[in-house]
Amino acid sequence: MQRKVLNVGGGSKKIALPAQYESFEHILLDIDPSGSPDIVCDARSLHELESEQFDAVYCSHNLEHYYWHDVPRVLDGFIHVLKPDGFAHIRVPDIGVLIRTVAERNMDLEDVAYRTASGAVIAPLDIMYGYRLQVQRSGKDYYQHKTGFSQASLRRTLMRAGFEFVFAGTRESSFDLTAVAFMERPSPFAISLFNLSVDDIPEPQDQDHEQS
Repeated sequence: MQRKVLNVGGGSKKIALPAQYESFEHILLDIDPSGSPDIVCDARSLHELESEQFDAVYCSHNLEHYYWHDVPRVLDGFIHVLKPDGFAHIRVPDIGVLIRTVAERNMDLEDVAYRTASGAVIAPLDIMYGYRLQVQRSGKDYYQHKTGFSQASLRRTLMRAGFEFVFAGTRESSFDLTAVAFMERPSPFAISLFNLSVDDIPEPQDQDHEQS
C-alpha cells in the first residue's frame, strides 16, 4: 500500500515537496481554497478528519502562523491523523538564529534574508511577523506569523504534544529550523528516509540529537 503524506498549509501542489516524499501519495490540506487543496480545512480542525490515516504530516512554514495557545491544538491534530509509527516533519523560521544573525551582521530588519520555495523574498521582519505585503494585499491574516520558535522551544513543544523522539536542526543560510518528530521509536524506513543513525536515536528522555 502506498504511503500517504498530509501536506498541511502547503498552499499549492505546484510547490514541490522534499525529495523524501517522491514515493508518497500527496494529500494537500490548506485553509485557502485558491490553491485547489484536496482538503479545505484549518489545521486547528484536524480532529474532524479520520484518525490514523497518514504515514507523515509535512508542515512547512505554517505552524508559526498560529497563536501560541493554538499550537498544541494543531500538533494534537497531527497526532490524531498520523498512524502510530508515522511522523511529523516541520519547518519553521529559527527566530534565535535570525536574531543572532541580524545582530552579528548589523542587518536592518528590512534587509533581505532568503527566498522561499514559492519564490517570495523574505526579510527578517517578514520572518518575525509574516508576509506583510501579502497580508496587506489579500486581507488574509492567516499569512501573518504569530509564534516564534527556537530549536529548544520547538523540541519542547513537540515533546509536550506527545512526540517522544524529536530530531531538530537549523540551516543558518536560510534560517530554516527543521524538526522530525515520532511518537514511537523511528522505523527502519524512517531512519533511512532521513539518514538517521541508529546509534544516534535517543531514549525518550534524551532529546539532544540535532539534525543539520
